[in-house]
Amino acid sequence: MKIIREIINSTSDQNNLELLSLINKKQTTVKITNLGGIITSILFNDKNGQPVDIVLGFDNINDYCSEEYHSNYPYFGAVIGRYANRIKNGRFQIDGVTYQAAQTNGSDCLHGGVEGFDKKVWEIVEVAEVPVGRVKMKYISPDGEESFPGELTVYLTITLTEDDEIGIEFESTTDKPTAVNLTHHGYFNLNGGEGAIGGHLLKLNSSNYLEQDDNFVTTGNLINVMGTTHDFTKERTIDRDWDPSEGYDQTFVIDKETAGLELAAKARSEKTGIVFEVHTTDPVVHLYCGKYIAPLKGKNNVQYGPFSAFCLETQVHPNAINVPSFPNTILKPGEKAYSKTVYKLSHVN
Repeated sequence: MKIIREIINSTSDQNNLELLSLINKKQTTVKITNLGGIITSILFNDKNGQPVDIVLGFDNINDYCSEEYHSNYPYFGAVIGRYANRIKNGRFQIDGVTYQAAQTNGSDCLHGGVEGFDKKVWEIVEVAEVPVGRVKMKYISPDGEESFPGELTVYLTITLTEDDEIGIEFESTTDKPTAVNLTHHGYFNLNGGEGAIGGHLLKLNSSNYLEQDDNFVTTGNLINVMGTTHDFTKERTIDRDWDPSEGYDQTFVIDKETAGLELAAKARSEKTGIVFEVHTTDPVVHLYCGKYIAPLKGKNNVQYGPFSAFCLETQVHPNAINVPSFPNTILKPGEKAYSKTVYKLSHVN
């Protein structure tokens, strides 16, 4: 395993930006910056041995800070926190106290508020090449940041193995009861970012999805996928049953038997032969097909736009803080919130 560490000269007010490249013996490469914990690149050889970058993003780290990018912001490859997805009306209660977060998506709070973990510069606390390539970062979110109570300490660890497995681990502690639901918001296109992803093949290990209101906030009800346009229990193209103007923006409950790592999703491209599996300790995976990606130039001068990528965001049920029947997302002092997601890369046999 080889790790290259580069200092980035930032044109914004961000300081101490770095880009780290984890490279295994097969030349599979994962590039990470401490700006938002963004995975800027995943290079993996296609069926013909040619390297393909399977995540959307930019060649220049400073482009992640540009006004143009933030004017229609898709959160390319970043950590989402303190709370992934939407909180109804931006409001929640802990121990009888009501907290009002910013209403950044209509009347609801999206992805942690005005300035979530995706825009923070994380401290790099560990870089190691053995036994696997590893980068560990830390961010301390102060009490009251984005109206969330408690000082929250989060460790993010990203790993790459010689077997082409990419691990993403979150570990959090707090000094006051608070709401926590973290995810990593990678945008994937197994054809190197070119074209729409409707023709990608997808299978989800999920018999139920979460009902949403008109602003995509979960209501607490589960809907069985059988006989619906959301049935991915057997592999099919993403666009087979979708509304071509909407795609998918839906949370699926993983059919899990344990609290450990289990398969959530498997995608593949017939063009490149690349197979992408998502294994996670989390209970749900959110499928988003990039409807709101604004037209912009990405890596290698590739033109991005709506439906240029799919996201498979592993997390706890969105809006769980307001739905008693959903799993707990309140973290208390003395407890530790932990989750792990693994991306497994391979080829069609």
